Amino acid sequence: MTRVHAHTLVLAALIVSVVACSTSTPPAPERSTDDLLIDAHKLDLAGKPDAAAAIYRQVLARSADSYDAHYGLGRVLDLSGDYAQARTHFTRAIELAPDSHKEQAMRMLAISWTFVRDLDHATRLFRDVYDRRIAANNPAAAAESANELARVYLELGDIDAAAQWYRTGHDVALRDKDLVPSLADLAEIRWEHAEARIAARRGDAAGAARHAAAVKRLIDKGGNADQQVQYAYLLGYVRFSLGQYADAREPLRQADQSDPFILLLLAQTSEKLHEPAEARTYYENVLASTSHAINAAFARPIARERLAAGVK
Repeated sequence: MTRVHAHTLVLAALIVSVVACSTSTPPAPERSTDDLLIDAHKLDLAGKPDAAAAIYRQVLARSADSYDAHYGLGRVLDLSGDYAQARTHFTRAIELAPDSHKEQAMRMLAISWTFVRDLDHATRLFRDVYDRRIAANNPAAAAESANELARVYLELGDIDAAAQWYRTGHDVALRDKDLVPSLADLAEIRWEHAEARIAARRGDAAGAARHAAAVKRLIDKGGNADQQVQYAYLLGYVRFSLGQYADAREPLRQADQSDPFILLLLAQTSEKLHEPAEARTYYENVLASTSHAINAAFARPIARERLAAGVK
């Protein structure tokens, strides 16, 4: 090979190398914290809490005081069953929350305590939210808090306290000076709905039927058609609580099938009717839900326990 030819080959190789370098894909830019939070939230709602948790931790490694990351991580840890760690992050989220988000963070910590059936801690936080809303002269929001507090008392076994707080929620709702007739009826529907469930839990079938009939009359007046699905849930709840399992199933099937508590009642009804395969499906559907409301807090731990024990 001549010296000129060798020199030409070396030059050509250098040109190819330069061209290859110039056309190679540049490294992807680091994703922003906001983008990572969006990714984590999407994974959470897609039912992938572990993947979401990994991204939230990545955000916290960058910014230890990220309210959104602590809030989101608390949520997915509860759904994964890591309740103690969830409460740690919700507690930090409350400390970091802007005032406009503080009540929601407090609610989430209360729900986290509800997952482990800690009535004292859960109700104390729900009461704090109620007090804040009363102080802010927001009767509609305060009524919602009172009803939520009552619901926790009812499902965790303090029926007398539940009755007291449902009454408070009803009375506070009616303080709203701008209450239109349909919303006044809604307050009555919720009160009668609660009274029916309380009566059923006390074994008072006649009282439960009377209050359920009042709910139906109020819905039939018009203006609250969206409560029809809640009426179906009420009938199922009452019948289940009274031990009328065969009669509870159909109204529960007509209720909101995305609600993990209703799915839990359907699972428990199936167990009572000795249908384990159907019960397992409903328990699995409870765990497939990505809800972090109090209904999920009542339902998820029981579903997880029943599936782990083996439904028979």
